[in-house]
Formats: sequence, structure tokens, C-alpha cells
Amino acid sequence: MITLPRPLKAGGKVMLKITYGGTPHVAVRAPWDDGMVWAKTPGPDRLPWIASTAEGYGCDLFWPCLDFPKGEPDTVDLHVTVPKDLKVAGNGKLVGTDTLPDGRTIWNWHTRSPNPYSVTLQIAPYKLLQADYKSRYGNTIPMEYWYLPGRDEKAKKLFDEFAPSLDFYESVIGPYPWSDEKVGVAETPHLGMEHQTINAYGNNYKQYPSGFDEIFQHELGHEWFGNQMSASNWDDYWLHEGFAQYMQPLYGRWREGEARYAIMMEDFRLTVFNRAPVVSGQIRTEEQVYEEGNGGPGQDIYVKGAWILHTLRNLIGDEKFFDATRLLVYGRLDPKPGNFTPRFATTPDFIKYVNQVTGKDMQWFFDVYLYQAKLPDLVEDRQGDTLTLRWKVENDKPFPLPVEVSVDGKVKMVEMSGGTGSLKVPAGAHVVVDPDSRILKYSAAVEAYQRYAYRR
Repeated sequence: MITLPRPLKAGGKVMLKITYGGTPHVAVRAPWDDGMVWAKTPGPDRLPWIASTAEGYGCDLFWPCLDFPKGEPDTVDLHVTVPKDLKVAGNGKLVGTDTLPDGRTIWNWHTRSPNPYSVTLQIAPYKLLQADYKSRYGNTIPMEYWYLPGRDEKAKKLFDEFAPSLDFYESVIGPYPWSDEKVGVAETPHLGMEHQTINAYGNNYKQYPSGFDEIFQHELGHEWFGNQMSASNWDDYWLHEGFAQYMQPLYGRWREGEARYAIMMEDFRLTVFNRAPVVSGQIRTEEQVYEEGNGGPGQDIYVKGAWILHTLRNLIGDEKFFDATRLLVYGRLDPKPGNFTPRFATTPDFIKYVNQVTGKDMQWFFDVYLYQAKLPDLVEDRQGDTLTLRWKVENDKPFPLPVEVSVDGKVKMVEMSGGTGSLKVPAGAHVVVDPDSRILKYSAAVEAYQRYAYRR
């Protein structure tokens, strides 16, 4: 709260200078526990390697801010002074560096509309890889990777992933939102975090069966789902994490086809736990969402969110799904560089967009999947030559989700008006319900596996 020296007229403006200082909290286990990370680079030199994370505990850990998702400032200027051997990888564009008489340097960065927790300090004796990306939209986007010395070969391999990953996102979602600044990544002493235009990367160049670095690719997705489109409330953060998570198997599909997509989706399915609704409909804190111990859905906002989107895409089709996604991200169906600005969105906004593109009321779908924890259970009953299917849903909510059934290899769609449907099947026919796993539903096999694997 700030007391002004004199009353301010409605609509008037005032400029404030806030002087602050202190010793910021040290992160115990970044990025899950936030604060400053004070580390040393590997090798004999052991130079300072510094990073900040602030998603959970908040941006006010180290700078004065409005610590809520909608507290985005219009612009941020960062001026960071470091010893002569260190460099600062910052948000936005590097305006310039100043050298002080004692050899220290001041790094001046400027960025627009950052999510409050994405403003970051990332400091090390960095080396820099740079290139220009020629976008399918006709513009040129600078790409930068700030990495530790001695890792040139691995850094080059990761940097080679920048352009194809960008092309994927631009082809299926739309234009990169910060083309006037950069696509940036900095190597950090913690696993990773979505920091607008300078994502943190600490995955140590891990190899994945998918053939791409899934941490890098996930954090890049947040430039669309988190930075361009920011959730208005922590309760809506499945819009950040669920979409960014779903982009990984979609990228696998884009690169290699349906088999890779199916494998990655199956990995996600095994870690969906359904302990709390993905969305509560209330204003919540980060801890109340990300931590199961505080009653939140925890990791379900990632993996269950991805499976909800998978089920929705299979229900309404790719064209309508990606149209609704573009409306969520850009607020329009025809995004092009320069014709959109950063925006906030809520879960009801996304439901509205799905209704808009489908011309149907899809609230029933989201009521079951988002606003309650328990998954719908598909009950099968085969009597003679008739297969009857029934959706068993918590609180008996309407759930007319159609189901594919394979009968001797031929797939038929069973409409489920009123939550039930039936299909004539020849005696002795081999029947597989939902043969391509298009639907997120209760699975006794998955629950048995989870009890075995996680002793839950």
C-alpha cells in the first residue's frame, strides 16, 4: 500500500520510484522450491553459476511486483551488474552493455508483457550460439542459446532443435508471439522453467526415446501457453501445463507418426491419479493447485490435462480442435505477426471457444473431465448378439460421449445418447471397445499398475 503525498484525481497518473534490497531466499530444490540458486560451474574454474525461479513462491522473492497471474507489467527493464567474467542472459532484447572502471559489466535487457514469475536472472560465464529463423509467416526471428563453456558439441545438438520445434508450433498453433525479441534459452543449474524469451534449461542434454529434448520442447510451448496466453487465475493453470504437455506427443506425431504419439500418451496415462478436480472454479494459490498435499490436482494438470485434450481432439476433429486452441491463444482464427497481443484466458473462455467452433454446447464434456476428479467408467455388457455400453459417471452427470468399437477388425461408432448405446455383434465376433485409446476413462489395469508401481 502506498500513501500518496496528495490526492490523485480519477484517471490521473503518478510515477513512483521504489528502492528495495536484501538477501533473497535461497532455493532448496529449484525449480520446485523457488528462490535464488547459487552454484558453481563444472570443471576447474568453478565460476559463479546463478539462476532464479519464482513460479511457486512468487516474483516478490527478489523484485517488487504484483504477485498474481494477471499482474503482468507492460514492460520490464533489467539492469544487472556482474563481475567481468560473467554474462547475463535476460528476458527480451539486449539493449546494450556498459563497462564500469573496475571491469564489471552492466547488462541492460528490455522486454514486454512478461508473466510476473517469468522475469529471471540467469548469470554464468556463458558462451552464445545465435542464428536467425526464417518463419513460415515471412518474418525473421533471432534464436539464442546461452550455454556453459566446454559443452559446445552438446549445445550445438540442442540448438539444432530450435528451428524444427519452432516450425512445429507455428504450423499447428500459430506465429511465435515474441518474434520482435527472440527465442532464447539459457543453461541453468536447475532442471528448467518457462521464462519468457529466455527459458531455463538444465536437463543436461538427456536422451529421450522420442528423439527430441522433451524439457526444451515443453518449455518452448509455454511461449504460447503461458506467456502469449496467460491464465487469469492459478486455478486455470491446466491451460498452461496441459496444453504444453500435450504438445510433446503431438510433436512426436508430427515427426514420426501415430506410433510415437501413442507411446507418449500411454506414458502420460500411467501417471494420471485423479485425486482432485483439475479445475475447482475458485480463485486459488499456486500451492493449492500444484501440491496434492494442499488439496490440488498436482501433476494431473499436466498429464490428465493432456489426456483431456487428446479426448477432445478425437471427439471434435483436428480442424475444430486447433481452431479453438488458436482462439484461446490469440483471440482470433487468423493470427499473423503484428495482429495480436498478449492476453488472459480462463477455463470458461476455452469452453466458450470449443462451443463456438463446434456449434454445440460442450459443457457436459468439461463438467465431467475438469470439474470433478473421478474418471467416467465405460461399462460393457454383451448379451447374445448385442453389446450394450453405458457411461457410469460420478454424480450421474450427462455424458453422451460416443465410443468406437472394433468388431472383427471393422470399426464402428456407437452413439451414446443419454449415456448408453448398443451395437449388434455376431456370435463369436472379436470385439475391442475404444481400440485406438481415443478416450480418457477409468482403467482397472492402470489402477492396478499404479498400486504396484507407486505402492499407493
